[in-house]
Amino acid sequence: MTVSAILRARSARPVGSSTGARRALAPSNALTGMRTATDPVTGRIVGRSRRVAAMAERVAVLGAGSWGTTVASLLAPVVPTVLWARDPDLAADLSSGRGNSRYLPGLDLASSLEATADLGVAVTGADMILVAVPTHGFRLVLADACAHLTAGVPVLSLAKGFEQESRLRMTQVAVEVLPDRPVGVLTGPNLAKEILVGKSAAMVVASTDTTTAERLQGLLASDSLRVYTNDDLVGCEIGGAVKNVIALAAGMAEGLDAGDNARATLINRGLAEMTRLGEALGGDPRTLAGLTGMGDLLATCISPQSRNRWVGEQVGRGLDPFEVLAGMNQVVEGVPAAGAVCSLAASAGVEVPIATGVREIFERGREPLEVWADLMARRARPEVG
Repeated sequence: MTVSAILRARSARPVGSSTGARRALAPSNALTGMRTATDPVTGRIVGRSRRVAAMAERVAVLGAGSWGTTVASLLAPVVPTVLWARDPDLAADLSSGRGNSRYLPGLDLASSLEATADLGVAVTGADMILVAVPTHGFRLVLADACAHLTAGVPVLSLAKGFEQESRLRMTQVAVEVLPDRPVGVLTGPNLAKEILVGKSAAMVVASTDTTTAERLQGLLASDSLRVYTNDDLVGCEIGGAVKNVIALAAGMAEGLDAGDNARATLINRGLAEMTRLGEALGGDPRTLAGLTGMGDLLATCISPQSRNRWVGEQVGRGLDPFEVLAGMNQVVEGVPAAGAVCSLAASAGVEVPIATGVREIFERGREPLEVWADLMARRARPEVG
């Protein structure tokens, strides 16, 4: 039996089925900070929290791509959850139990998950909104939803990137469009298909409001999913956005057959770029050394499931960047993020040579091999400092 199967079986085990072990309620600050049932012998978390879950009566997830659908399916067995899909046909498939064949083919979703193509219906009455639309449509969706939202309802981003014209992070966009409410972000090394089938993973929820972060933490946490909280929105969002840019470069290194040593070097120096920029913008370097920085960077740079890494690899093999992007059915956020990273870095006075190289390939048509040579030819300097 696989690890995932064991964890799923344990989560499904009814209360009281453990051999003589009594379930107890852990203190709110134990382990991950969530109120969860634990085995008093092993201290192991058993199942999802119901006490914290009861604090949310209805959740709306906006955006039915692979990640939005996955998060909605995780929430649906715990709290009434509605998923908004822009495409009425996709919404109909989701509502009828046919799943999301466009983005998650062959994978089952929670039977209790609701879906609609009507944005007003999706958000009306919801006491938590999770926004999983691509960054280029983030502001417009929030503006359209505004008239239907209850005052003070928290809005959390599932997107990883920047608004192109303003260079704002998604929580900054949310504050502009929907002021006077908690905002936050759910992020980390979260490959949708693995999480949907119950493989072990961890993620981070950061919010301007501690209660909001703990509510979502309690709703999502399970035996196979560790959920941490953080109050560093800047660090969490910078990590999630910059890692996509670095993953494009890591994919190109693979396409160029630069070797594993080179790819490891690039990932490490990409982490240095991410940390320099994040710290300059007010983020905590400890955040960028954690799940939302290094963790997400590693998953996105090495996994064959990563869109950004895959696109970079194809470009490194000599394919035209525009043709590769035209063949994608989901947004590759690292491409528009590269320009934003360079702009923010210039304003902050920090160097981001890898992001600069990615931007030059996708925006200015430079050859990946030429950019790689430039990176290797940069002047020698101390590694730290």
